[in-house]
Amino acid sequence: MSATAPASRSGAWLWVLVGSAVLTQSGANLLRPITSYKLLGLHADPVVIGLTTAAYALIPLVTAVWLGRVSDRIPQLRLLILTGVGLLALAGVGLAVAGSVWLILVASAVLGVGHLCFTIGGQTAIARYAADRDLDKGFGWFTAAFSAGQMIGPALGGWIVGHGTDVASAERMAAVNESLWIGVAVTVLAVPLFLTRSSLPAGVPDGAGDAAVSPPDADHAAGGPREPAQARATTLGILRVPGIVSHMVAAMSLLAMLDILTAFLPLVGEEVGVAPSVVGVLLGVRGLASIASRLLLPWLSGRFSRERLLVVSLIASGVTLIVPPLFLDRFWWAALLLAVGGFFLGLGQPLTMTMISTSVPDAWRGSALAVRLMGNRVGQVLLPVAAGAVAAPLGPGGAIWLTCALLLGSGLEKAVHRRRGARRGA
Repeated sequence: MSATAPASRSGAWLWVLVGSAVLTQSGANLLRPITSYKLLGLHADPVVIGLTTAAYALIPLVTAVWLGRVSDRIPQLRLLILTGVGLLALAGVGLAVAGSVWLILVASAVLGVGHLCFTIGGQTAIARYAADRDLDKGFGWFTAAFSAGQMIGPALGGWIVGHGTDVASAERMAAVNESLWIGVAVTVLAVPLFLTRSSLPAGVPDGAGDAAVSPPDADHAAGGPREPAQARATTLGILRVPGIVSHMVAAMSLLAMLDILTAFLPLVGEEVGVAPSVVGVLLGVRGLASIASRLLLPWLSGRFSRERLLVVSLIASGVTLIVPPLFLDRFWWAALLLAVGGFFLGLGQPLTMTMISTSVPDAWRGSALAVRLMGNRVGQVLLPVAAGAVAAPLGPGGAIWLTCALLLGSGLEKAVHRRRGARRGA
């Protein structure tokens, strides 16, 4: 654990982090679905929207591990987080003033970098300053704040854009741009939180940066002793830790579903005549359900193993979310299924953060979480493109069904691995 951890046990820094996450993610999750409506107003097709969604993850894909190493070394994580807030706001400005698809692509890429900086900074702060017994709580609250943003942002954006379905009208485009500017304002509100005394403490973990630690093995993953050796965190070294790749695939699948729902549910709505305000409420219902599951996570993880909870999260969300695209024009059925799917989606992300954090030495945690984010960004680059290609012949619902298949595949892999482990243990 970090040398500065005892001084940070008051928990005030965590609530600053959670509050800033609610604001930034409300802004970001307002910007992203409204971007789809702006692209529709510019006569973009599902393939272009898939490419724009992929652009969001393209630069983070190649910078995630580097930023993770930076986060392991720097004493002032608030600077990294504030950089993320600034980039998110800048991207929102770009989306609001953009008059072409190409400018929206660039702004979406900047939005992805800002989100990456904020997320890595926040995750590393929890891994650095929280005790191991409090990791589920820390990651649960942090990701619950993300879910709150995923609830507030789309609902607010949909309400501003209104009930009209004429995507090319000047009135509709004006409402879209107004919504984007409001997303910028909400994001910037996070800045004052980091100017208070309760903001993140300074300090780096013992052995961080260039300090030598032993490469992890099965004993480390089980919480065994870590003896010093001459090794630093590398992507390959982290990926060789037992279970890490499997955890990364699970995290990628869960995040991909959040992204695909955000980008393609508005397209399903346009296809069946569901207004943006209603789609925003439905996405908000999904976010609210994820908040509930993440707040319940410390209680659930005290009664069930993390491995079992993750399997249930993957399979239950994969099965449930097959149905909403078929019944999106039946509000209560769509809301119920998105709530159930959102509850199970919400469990998986903080679980993968904790499982990856506790599988590696303390001084590797920021880098390991960054490798996890790199895997997420691989999915965010490839899957929207694949989803857009599937949506072209099958309709936008096909993009969601493709991601459901990925969730189910990851869940089955986890279940088989868990069963084999239980047999070996017996």
